[in-house]
Amino acid sequence: MADEDLATKAPESDAQETSGIAGDSKPDQGAASMGEHCTTDRPTPAGDQPTGEIAKLNDVEVYIAKPADYPHSPSKLLLLLTGGTGIHSTNNQLQADKYAGEGFLVVMPDQFAGDPATSISTTQTVPAEQNPSIIEQVKLGVASVAKSFTIDMWLARHTPEKVLPILLKVIAAIKEEFADAVAHGGGIYGVGYCFGARYVLLLGSEVHADVVAGQRSAESEAEEGMVKKDPQIKVGAIAHGTQISAADLAGCKVPLSIVAVEQDSLFPDDIREAGVKKLKENGVEVEEKVYPAVPHGFAVLCDYEDGTIKEKQKEAFGQLLGWLKGN
Repeated sequence: MADEDLATKAPESDAQETSGIAGDSKPDQGAASMGEHCTTDRPTPAGDQPTGEIAKLNDVEVYIAKPADYPHSPSKLLLLLTGGTGIHSTNNQLQADKYAGEGFLVVMPDQFAGDPATSISTTQTVPAEQNPSIIEQVKLGVASVAKSFTIDMWLARHTPEKVLPILLKVIAAIKEEFADAVAHGGGIYGVGYCFGARYVLLLGSEVHADVVAGQRSAESEAEEGMVKKDPQIKVGAIAHGTQISAADLAGCKVPLSIVAVEQDSLFPDDIREAGVKKLKENGVEVEEKVYPAVPHGFAVLCDYEDGTIKEKQKEAFGQLLGWLKGN
């Protein structure tokens, strides 16, 4: 498919063409694509500043956060995959720093090749009022549609056939550059938020990069012995994923922890429940916790006025951290 075709297709049609990953992995057609928390940052906690560094691995820009005593003390290697805000988001960098503070050597790659969701214009020019007039309601509706279309265009530029090769290049470099950390953990650990959650699942599956073009099903390709590969990560952890299908979950072969939001249209209950059921049937170790009364994206480090959300954010981090440390 030509790049110009990708750029003009809605993500749901694009997802149909890339369904050869871990089986029929089309995102749920009824689910929304991405929300505000996936594409914009909330306020950064006051006084916090990132301590890691921007570097390049295999020509891919990455943010690297190291424990204070590395390399004198051994560390596990954690691949952190962000939501649409990308590696230059202060909040995402602070999130990586938090894991580094817990003893992980964190590599956070630029999945979007310099084109994060924050680079797109989603400004709503019409102010929301308590009782807008009919004309204002129409204007708000037009702005909402335009915003949704812009996000869809961005999603169409960042599909598995574009993102997975970037991640595989970074993983190849990690195995050379940080071989000590990979060896210490017995492999690479992966954690993904929002957009990045799906790619943790794909990297934890046996069939991925070679079939992302979607020309044939993963099953038919694998039967020919062309694309079967071991998972690229040892352990996975995800929070409030987007664009995830039940097949994406079912295809995961590595121990998995799931942070989910109650009644989340971006990661619907029926999709999650069907995928988790299949994981258990396949004998994959899995834990899940559904958090009520929190917004999608709540687990990404940021400042909320609501103290309850702040507590749930800490709880979610503890869940993911405990899983990564315990496996």
